[in-house]
Amino acid sequence: MAKKYVYSFKEGNKDMRSLLGGKGANLAEMTNLNLNVPNGFTVTTEACNRFYEENEEIWQDLENEIISHLHELESSTGKQFGSTENPLLVSVRSGAVQSMPGMMDTILNLGLNDKSVIGLANKSSNERFAYDSYRRFIQMFSDVAMEIPKAYFDSVLDSVKEENNRDKDTELTADELKEIVEKYKKVYKREMNEDFPQDPITQLKLATKAVFKSWNNQRAKIYRKLNNIDDKLGTAVNIQSMVFGNMGENSGTGVAFSRNPATGDSNVFGEYLMNAQGEDVVAGIRTPKEIHTLKEQMPEVYKEFEDTIKRLESHYKDMQDLEFTIEEGKLFILQTRNGKRTSSAAINIAVDLVNEGLISKEEAIMRVSPDSISQLLHPNFDPEDIKKSTLISKGLAASPGAASGKIYFTSEKAKLAAQNGEKVVIVRQETSPEDIEGMIIAEGILTSRGGMTSHAAVVARGMGKCCVAGASEVKVDEENEVMRVDSREYHTGDIISIDGSTGEIFEGEVKKINPTLSGNFEIFMKWVDEIKRLKIKANADTPQDATQAIEFGADGIGLCRTEHMFFKENRIIAVREMIIAKNIIDRKKALDKIIPFQRDDFYKMFKALNGHSFTIRLLDPPLHEFIPHNEEDIKKLAEELNIDKKVIHDTIIELAEVNPMLGHRGLRLAVTYPEIYRMQVRAIMEAAIKCKKEGISVHPEIMIPLSIDRDELNFVKKEIMEEINMVFEENSEKIDYKVGTMIETPRATILAGEIAKVADFFSYGTNDLTQMTYGFSRDDSGKFINEYIRKGIFEKSPFETLDIKGIGYLIKMCTENGRASNPNIQIGVCGETGGDPQSIKFYNEINLDYVSCSPYRVPIARLAAAQAEIERKNK
Repeated sequence: MAKKYVYSFKEGNKDMRSLLGGKGANLAEMTNLNLNVPNGFTVTTEACNRFYEENEEIWQDLENEIISHLHELESSTGKQFGSTENPLLVSVRSGAVQSMPGMMDTILNLGLNDKSVIGLANKSSNERFAYDSYRRFIQMFSDVAMEIPKAYFDSVLDSVKEENNRDKDTELTADELKEIVEKYKKVYKREMNEDFPQDPITQLKLATKAVFKSWNNQRAKIYRKLNNIDDKLGTAVNIQSMVFGNMGENSGTGVAFSRNPATGDSNVFGEYLMNAQGEDVVAGIRTPKEIHTLKEQMPEVYKEFEDTIKRLESHYKDMQDLEFTIEEGKLFILQTRNGKRTSSAAINIAVDLVNEGLISKEEAIMRVSPDSISQLLHPNFDPEDIKKSTLISKGLAASPGAASGKIYFTSEKAKLAAQNGEKVVIVRQETSPEDIEGMIIAEGILTSRGGMTSHAAVVARGMGKCCVAGASEVKVDEENEVMRVDSREYHTGDIISIDGSTGEIFEGEVKKINPTLSGNFEIFMKWVDEIKRLKIKANADTPQDATQAIEFGADGIGLCRTEHMFFKENRIIAVREMIIAKNIIDRKKALDKIIPFQRDDFYKMFKALNGHSFTIRLLDPPLHEFIPHNEEDIKKLAEELNIDKKVIHDTIIELAEVNPMLGHRGLRLAVTYPEIYRMQVRAIMEAAIKCKKEGISVHPEIMIPLSIDRDELNFVKKEIMEEINMVFEENSEKIDYKVGTMIETPRATILAGEIAKVADFFSYGTNDLTQMTYGFSRDDSGKFINEYIRKGIFEKSPFETLDIKGIGYLIKMCTENGRASNPNIQIGVCGETGGDPQSIKFYNEINLDYVSCSPYRVPIARLAAAQAEIERKNK
């Protein structure tokens, strides 16, 4: 039996999304719920993947299967494809497994030609509607299927409107629309060297091919990469009988959410336009009305709509995003899906759905993307500074956040500016899918047209970008790159600030303040902490960072890089004096100058942590990093130390290394110069004792970097413990502490069983472990890793997401062997992957004790750890 590639809506259900795509599965589900869904069928994602195997051609069996289902659709609707009396028209839409709003292609009104348009006019008794539909179809088909730029058609439309003094598309007469149709066909013939296709089956084949091909268009690939969507999933194609919102003032179209996607508020939220088709709402060409005004305009339709959206939310147990059309007073549902939302809305909705008894706490936790909550952790505008700022205008608060940057009017120029380190705000009349790359790098997005469900608003919310849309007082001249408000002008490079929570637009840069995390966020994160097993610590080198980490829910500090303290202006001279010293006496004199600074650093950190654990990595980088290398700084240092410049030049030569990452660094420094680590642990313990006497609980964990051997680690450990015991004797006080090591080399992972016998804890430094295992320089690999990703060799950089097959294997082996010889050893991660949700899932599976990440990734890591534990328990 031949493989089935096409399913009618009656044959599917919501659980078939991997085969039918999200849209097709939900259309089938709504059909089975007896909702008013226009009939149709779905060509599967498997067909899409085979399409690429068939050199991007529709093979004969698939064409036959599509035509067979088309005949069934003709039978069920009583209409005929290409008929001159009662023509069947269809929409052809993409439908990926995971929602990708605005990234792929749609064609409406397919089946129209020079003859069927007359049949549509006669059947509807509305010639204007028929030719309006035809001109829309020609433009969409030409753009999507044949790649003729939309601008060519827009130019024709604008010209006819101007000639006839029409401000809006809806004011065009039937005769004027006929003229546009003829001119559109001439554009098509000019560009394609052939007439516009009149055979509906040919139109359908070309449209289906175009939707399949849109799976691999540039914007779709960028969106998938941004949202970690598998390139191999493919898209389905949904072919559905048309219903028309452009048949007059008793017809319309809209997009609505069962809850507010920006805030999570439980009221229905949406927009609609009368006498319009779907692209008019999303493209932002006309500014739509709020959904609640439909209640006054068409109360019976609104009541049915409200009942339907509530029913669907209850059925799917999540906020729904609906597309609907009203055709001559009758409501049709064209799509439902779980709606894209901001992170604050996601958390508010999740908590509300738990409180309403629709979902469990575990389901709520699984609903929120860990990376998305970074939106909540970034600053908002300072209310006091807003009072002093000049308000330019106000639009719709389309996606919350605060953004300041230089104005750019094109995606291409915005990208170049961002690559040069500038902060950018993209300003457009309205955005389109082609703007996706610019939107990704922008701080914020401002449009003069469109509403809360426009392309700019929907995509910005999905990305967590600040967006103000539909600022109608703002006149955007994209060609001349100027934004006008009344008599004021703003040009490329001028700085503005936009507030996506209020819709306000300000001149210049407005100061920002840190967010307050409370309310539903606090409730949600409490559920997270009840479920997660992994402890989440933070990498922090200053009291400010430590305080921020604890406020974000960190279980302590998993990595404090002490070398960062050495670079401070008031001690770098002493550090350089220590490095230049040619004997131990001079070196100790310099170290004696550094120790008060180090002691004060650790005292402030202990105070900020107030009883949380504190893992301090002793000096790691090679000493040459602290010595200046340009002549002016060398001269200045020589004067400050009262020495000859030649001494510094000689030191630079002496410390130079061919490969510093594999050179004289980490505990190798302590083997050569034990006094450096002795100074550091003395400072740590003196600070800890001072805190203890002040009633502050302290839990120091001393981490020795880069060990490769048990005897090597034991040598350094004995040195520092000897110094610590001296401090205890001098102060008649003791502190409980731990001594552990960073595992950063393949040899250390292999010899973990031996090393664990002299370590209280292991912490995997995945950055160095990755580069030493791969043989890639972390600093230089950017030159070629992107090629590996682009050519499908790697999915991601191994420095961002753990290579589970290789590095993960070493970590798992090391963990098992370490625990076998030391059952009490604590094991965690403090590299870049400690804050990566995908890596955290693996660390949870192999039972590590903790991960450590940057302070601003702590809430992300907490949520990822909870999700990992839920998934593990559900296996």
